[in-house]
Amino acid sequence: MIGNVVSRRYAKALFAVGAAKGEAEQAKYGEQLVAIAASIEAAPEATAFFKNPAFSAEEKKAVLNQLVEKASVEPMVKNFCDLLADRGRVEMLSAIASDYKAMIDAVSGVITGELITVSELNEDRKSAIKAKLEAQAGKKLELAFGTDESILGGIVLKVGDKVMDASLKAQLQILKENIKRGE
Repeated sequence: MIGNVVSRRYAKALFAVGAAKGEAEQAKYGEQLVAIAASIEAAPEATAFFKNPAFSAEEKKAVLNQLVEKASVEPMVKNFCDLLADRGRVEMLSAIASDYKAMIDAVSGVITGELITVSELNEDRKSAIKAKLEAQAGKKLELAFGTDESILGGIVLKVGDKVMDASLKAQLQILKENIKRGE
């Protein structure tokens, strides 16, 4: 819980700086922050390094600066990453990037979601479902598709903080509870 509050505060600070610079800069900061966080997450040893308290803030800052140089980011994002290293918050970079992206999406009217089915859907079906959900929501939707055989059938749709579980597994669980209660 504490991590969420702290990551939101850092994201909000960079978001405010980006807003002062303009919408294009604000979006660029978010893209670059996500890129740096993704490069750290892609290497488990880098994640372990930044979480390890045995390494000093200066050592972490040096490694982070190498990553930032490879990503060739804006000076503001580099300074922000330096601040995170100085404060011992580099391990929170992915959470900060996620919070920043959520803020950008909220401003631009984009909602994110995930649709889970028992088997993979073809591209035509995916685009049709996405179009229908966008029409219902009245907003642009970034929809990730996943599979989970344990749901047995149906779908599980997560959009924002709402979940619609129309899976066979959920329906059977409801039936089981009703039988237990004698309904």
